[in-house]
Amino acid sequence: MEKAYLVINKFLKIALVFIFSILVIDVLWQVFARYSIGKPNAFTEELARYLLIWLAILGTAYVRGYKGQMAIDYLYNKLRFKNQQNLSLFIELAIILFALVVMVVGGINLMYITLKLGQISPALNLPIGYVYSVVPLSGLLIIFYSIYHCFHLIKNRKENLGTNNDLLKTNL
Repeated sequence: MEKAYLVINKFLKIALVFIFSILVIDVLWQVFARYSIGKPNAFTEELARYLLIWLAILGTAYVRGYKGQMAIDYLYNKLRFKNQQNLSLFIELAIILFALVVMVVGGINLMYITLKLGQISPALNLPIGYVYSVVPLSGLLIIFYSIYHCFHLIKNRKENLGTNNDLLKTNL
């Protein structure tokens, strides 16, 4: 599982850098064409919008990989170690459930409906379902990362039954 985690992280990092690079080039070209040439391309605004959608949603999955999401942890820090572990496991399971129901199932339904209806983007002539495909993809990635974190929580609980303070220091 560790190897899969590293491979997926590396792939996501490369994909995000690539998407961001294309986004920057696209926006720079749009600004250059608008103010220097006087004729902006019609597709650049739409491409920038779709790239930003992909960047934000895939970036969310990437951040989930190293637990970089925002959290209010005031009450969490007041709990005992065992209760912190239980709450962390509950949170991971809730994230898995959310990602499965909303992102994977809902995203696949959204893709199916837009592809079935034949919705096409006006400037790029791209089926909108392909743009929405990032939602179930990111949902699957978030589920993978949450399962990975669950395994580590369970492993740490078994290994560190007596050394609560050491585990807390390594998690911070």
